[in-house]
Amino acid sequence: MYFSENEISELAREHYGLTAEAKALRGYDELNFLLKDKTGKQYVLKAAFEEHGFDFLDAQVKVLEHLAASVLSDKFPRPLLNREGRALTVIRRENRTCYLRVLTFLQGTFWADLKTHDEELFRDLGRFLGQMDRALQGFQHPAAQRNYIWDLKNALDAELRLGFIRSHADRRVAAYFLLQFETEVRPRLSALRTAVIHNDANDYNVLVKENAISGLIDFGDMVHSQLIHNLAIACTYAILGQSDPIRSASLVVQGYHGQNPLEEEEVGLFYYLIAARLCISVTQSAYHTSFRSANEHHFITEKPAWDLLHRWIQINPLAAQEAFRQACGFSSILPRAETHSALIRERKQYIGRNLSISYGQPLKIVRGALQYLYDDQGKTYLDCVNNVSHVGHCHPAVVKAMQKQIAVLNTNTRYLHDLLVDYAKVLCATLPKNLSVCYFTNSGSEANDLAVRMSRHFTGRKDVIVLDHAYHGTSTVAMELSPYKFDGQGGFGRPPQVHKALSPDLYRGAYRYNDPQAGEKYAGDVQRIIEALAKQGKRPAAFICETLLGVGGQIPLPDNYLTEVYKYIKAAGGVGIADEVQVGFGRVGEKFWGFELQDAVPDMVVLGKPIGNGHPLAAVITTPEIAGAFDNGMEYFNTFGGNPVSMATGLAVMQTIREEALQQNALEVGRYLLAGLRSLMQKHLLIGDVRGRGLFVGVELVRDRQTLEPAVPEIDVIIEKMKERGFLLSTDGPWYNVLKIKPPIIFSKENAEELVGNLDEVLEEI
Repeated sequence: MYFSENEISELAREHYGLTAEAKALRGYDELNFLLKDKTGKQYVLKAAFEEHGFDFLDAQVKVLEHLAASVLSDKFPRPLLNREGRALTVIRRENRTCYLRVLTFLQGTFWADLKTHDEELFRDLGRFLGQMDRALQGFQHPAAQRNYIWDLKNALDAELRLGFIRSHADRRVAAYFLLQFETEVRPRLSALRTAVIHNDANDYNVLVKENAISGLIDFGDMVHSQLIHNLAIACTYAILGQSDPIRSASLVVQGYHGQNPLEEEEVGLFYYLIAARLCISVTQSAYHTSFRSANEHHFITEKPAWDLLHRWIQINPLAAQEAFRQACGFSSILPRAETHSALIRERKQYIGRNLSISYGQPLKIVRGALQYLYDDQGKTYLDCVNNVSHVGHCHPAVVKAMQKQIAVLNTNTRYLHDLLVDYAKVLCATLPKNLSVCYFTNSGSEANDLAVRMSRHFTGRKDVIVLDHAYHGTSTVAMELSPYKFDGQGGFGRPPQVHKALSPDLYRGAYRYNDPQAGEKYAGDVQRIIEALAKQGKRPAAFICETLLGVGGQIPLPDNYLTEVYKYIKAAGGVGIADEVQVGFGRVGEKFWGFELQDAVPDMVVLGKPIGNGHPLAAVITTPEIAGAFDNGMEYFNTFGGNPVSMATGLAVMQTIREEALQQNALEVGRYLLAGLRSLMQKHLLIGDVRGRGLFVGVELVRDRQTLEPAVPEIDVIIEKMKERGFLLSTDGPWYNVLKIKPPIIFSKENAEELVGNLDEVLEEI
């Protein structure tokens, strides 16, 4: 329904005795008009309709009348009574009922229109909100007891609108915070205080005059809800665009607590409540975008809300909670340093001492959030190395799939279950046609063990060819295949049935970048071993290698290497095993699997680590012929391999990679990261080589680019300094002089830029 400005002027005169000019104002929901009489006095006329409900409009009138009797009486509009002595005027127009209200006009500048906000203004906002909520204690109205989309306790309804968000990164962050609301907030809501609250003290409703809060308008979002929601909502909008949002929010909390003391439980949820309000806002904006709304108020805070949401996930929830508690004068929740000492002592007492801990000063990580990790001291780290959490720590799609299935059934594969076959079909669809039989296990080590066992069944032989410095797992057989272990400290030496081929290292190996035939020459070393075995009357059962070398030094294989090696091994009657445990599932960007970079087709593929995003899941996929030979009468059974929860998890990971275009992300961000790291190589002589594909990257550090002397312990200093700056990295390679960079494949260009920039500064320091 539309009213002209002249019609509004006439309605104001007819029903309220006001002779005033009307000017239309833009608004989110109702129709709003500014009235100005001949003396310059101003009013606001609001027109609402049946869908707004008479009772709720009456509640808005009643709450303003209630506040008019408080110490804040001058900071809220007052309803004018019509000629009949009522605040609400009911008229009929175009067969519709319309409700009119006239309110006094408040002077001031909207919070959003201020160029700067000093600390005292944030405190004053908190004081004002605390006084208002105290003034509303005991106020009730039946219409405030409503189910409302903007009520924070209904934040999970925003999940229904996540699909309208076009950006994968945006949608993922919003979904993450809604998951946290579900697990951290919703179970505790019933214990929180409730009241009738304004529910929308946003930056276009809060008025400021002379560096103090001069008023608050628009009770159209009023609802009976948790009291703390009022403060959380106001803080959300007050800190938009602020350089230090936690500091700004803490000042508001401090001001509020001085007027209306908060409870510790309320403060403990404050971080997640702010995130929830942002999620409601951005999903609503996305929903309105879907039908091309022309109302600018639907999008007025969309960009700053997204900016804040992406900053919010970089803030450790413990750090936020600590800041809010300090603002209220509550005791600290951060543990003392000696707590770690006690934990380390107990770990040494009860856990095998050769289970190592990263970093000189160990970290206690307490939460994960996509590409970020939070420690117990309130610090946030960008995870640049955890390739296990392939699609991000606590990715909501994977978490929910696991939760849903484990609440229904988790048992073994002796029973029929659709998910087992469904997942096997999804995996096989990504592989060459002949790789079509799946065996599921719990770890990459177990899968490599099984793959070698199967190759020995198929060939009737024992000998296996591996690469020098390779690592294939922790089981007995996998350790026997791992020169990284058996040649290392405490190792047992090379078993007689295992044979080491040259590591195809183009940087420091026998054949280097400047040799166009390096791949074929390195493959020739495998043929040399095959020929040596033949002289002993033996032939190999298998050749196994990672399709990009991990522990060996983050090394991409030279062109044609696998093609030639598989040709040699098959000619000898052996099996080519592609270890994709650290490489696969789109990490290399250009292809889904590492072996595809070589245009080679293995006889077996071993999958692990990223397959379950941290859930213990792995697989061997092979040909019908090899599987048939393994089916020799001895049953293969794995209690947990292929269980319904693991299968649901694996399906969720695959679906997430596809729906969020994460292989493409790995390609684009990987190229950006490699370019940035190679630019550092031009500045810092300590960087000898930068190599990788997609988000599988190695930076080799050397003291001398001619002798290639490993830069140890310099690399350890760099790792520690980067940790201090909030970046988690690790080392690899035979001399532990290679920076290992294998982040979750949701890693962004902004993450890459931040990593490269900080690494540049650290290299300058040392």
